[in-house]
Amino acid sequence: MLLSACAAFAQQWKVIDNFNVGEPVYVRALTVEKSKGSIWVGTSGGVHEVDLKTLKPKATFTRKDGLANEYVFSVGVDNQGQKWFGTNAGGVSRFKDGQWKTFFPMHGLADYWVYCFASQKDGTLWIGTWAGVNKVDPKTQKFTTYVRELINEWVYGLGVDAKDRVWFGTEGGVSMFDGKTWKSWNHKDGLGAPNTDQLPFSTNTGLGTRSRHDLATMNEGRPTYNPNYVFSIHIDPQDNVWAGTWGGGVAKFDGKKWTNLNSKDGLAGNIVYSITQHPDGAYWFGTNKGVSRYDGKKWQTFGKKEGLIEENVYALAISPAGEVWVGTRGGVTRIGR
Repeated sequence: MLLSACAAFAQQWKVIDNFNVGEPVYVRALTVEKSKGSIWVGTSGGVHEVDLKTLKPKATFTRKDGLANEYVFSVGVDNQGQKWFGTNAGGVSRFKDGQWKTFFPMHGLADYWVYCFASQKDGTLWIGTWAGVNKVDPKTQKFTTYVRELINEWVYGLGVDAKDRVWFGTEGGVSMFDGKTWKSWNHKDGLGAPNTDQLPFSTNTGLGTRSRHDLATMNEGRPTYNPNYVFSIHIDPQDNVWAGTWGGGVAKFDGKKWTNLNSKDGLAGNIVYSITQHPDGAYWFGTNKGVSRYDGKKWQTFGKKEGLIEENVYALAISPAGEVWVGTRGGVTRIGR
């Protein structure tokens, strides 16, 4: 019995190490590029390419190197190996073979604020912004913008399912485009858990709030609630759509109905900034109170007590070795077994 208990303990997930980038610096994006053995770390002070074997930086890029803006909110790697960096008020910068090109609204980009990327099977790239989404043709690099088709124009999450349908997480709910038609869902349709804690509704959203859109989720020190506001989208192998909400926990859509998981079920926090899935099938959710692992039955949560640098988890990525990289303010935490 003692040996089996020790073996089980050895298999427990734990914090391996932390990489500090400075207390005021936010890590907003983590994207693995398997072909190069790299992970891209997008921060509020530039972007780092880190070697996954040595754990040392291969390169660091800032405005001096060609990046449009140091505040990187998202990193996408397309089918051609081009890197796309979505910035906070600086547009999109594309990088390949040492060459940079930046796109602004004058080039067809929907907005200067860029928050997510996703690619379809044929290489079509989608870009989520604060003023709708762009579809980028892989051959011509032509930008097409969609705004009115979405349930809300502020787009933070993107995902592509096995049927090549594109899913959009917005400040007003979730939209889906199947190539011909658009559909949308919000809290009235079951998205997001109910406000059982009677939290105040957040006003930091909607048209006219651009100047104070700081993604703050507190109001006078108290958590707020807005279940229509979706920070992240993840599509699992069964084509279930997972949406991380503001105060409503994580919502799962099986194609017919929404079900929700929140702190009463075992989730660390009810504001879900990021979602990823491990090859072992378990889901990882980055929340305002740490990161939670959920295998469908059991939960395991990591906060500062377990070794995280900070408890607001904005980005998650799984390395080819199966380790979980966690992005917070101040740096990156690596979790493994």
